[in-house]
Amino acid sequence: MRYIVIGAGAVGGSVGGLLARAGHDVVLVARGAHLAALRGRGLTVATPELTFTVRPPAVSGPGELTLSPADALLLAVKSQDSAAILAQWSCQPVAASPAGQGLPDPVAADLLPVFCLQNGVENERAAARQFAQVFGVGVQMPAELTGPGQVMAPGSPVPGQLEIGRYPAGCGEPAERLAADLAAAGFIAAVTDRVMVAKHTKLLRNLRNAIIAACGSMESGPARTLAALAVAEAEECYQAAGIEHLGLSAANAARQEVVAEVPVQGRTRGGGSTWQSLHRRTGSAEADYLNGEIVLLGRLHAVPTPVNELLRQTVNLMAARRAAPGTVDPGALLELATARCSGAAQRTSS
Repeated sequence: MRYIVIGAGAVGGSVGGLLARAGHDVVLVARGAHLAALRGRGLTVATPELTFTVRPPAVSGPGELTLSPADALLLAVKSQDSAAILAQWSCQPVAASPAGQGLPDPVAADLLPVFCLQNGVENERAAARQFAQVFGVGVQMPAELTGPGQVMAPGSPVPGQLEIGRYPAGCGEPAERLAADLAAAGFIAAVTDRVMVAKHTKLLRNLRNAIIAACGSMESGPARTLAALAVAEAEECYQAAGIEHLGLSAANAARQEVVAEVPVQGRTRGGGSTWQSLHRRTGSAEADYLNGEIVLLGRLHAVPTPVNELLRQTVNLMAARRAAPGTVDPGALLELATARCSGAAQRTSS
């Protein structure tokens, strides 16, 4: 199986780099200076145990490849970019027609599995609009794009733990194959028939991404209080919507006890995925698909979600203004969140 990693940034680059090092056929899809570096000097992956460089093919998009039925697409772009990327790849022809039959080639949407190695729970639904075979991947893996052609994977004793399953439920041979290849590359990888349970569980932990991005860390009391309030809103929404999950303690245990984050060459990771988007001044962040997912559930099921809405708005405003991460005072943000909670409670009781 050839793995085409669409979005070879922090997670995508780390997974693709480790798969390539293990001898698997990998193609990295990137853009800009990162793509130029991948083409020129390869991908350097730094882990707590070693630093290595691999040189798999690197492309800017599907127009530079001839797809075959042996390909699998690993989607690792930010959630806000998924719809456009999925539409671009889904219509690409796959060279599979019998020679001389004069039949048009089928397209990627018909034949190729797409695996969503992304935060949130909306990517699989978006992919299912385009692709017949969609798989979710619950990713517990600290990673950072540290520069063009360079990623850091500070997870220890393994780089990451991944749960793979068909969307919306089930398993399947592609999931079994990817899990085996990831395990051979050094990951803890398992197949589950309830992958969206894993992804809804992880979403509870990802609600803090906005706090880390805005305030710089989770170390202060106000930051921890904000996170607890955001999770409480999410759990109420899950209950109202009948969404199964394993709870925040399970999400924390998967990350802290199974995949600990340690310094690499004396360097610690700057922050999570949302922090990294602000740090790179990309102009967008995935808060709409993390805290915003809880806001959407709240609106659908009449559950107030003022804290998650405040966090969503705060990060989106910072991204639009190209503001640096860690520039919001957590105490002031908590004070505003408390006021909004009081206002929501008054509106609900009136």
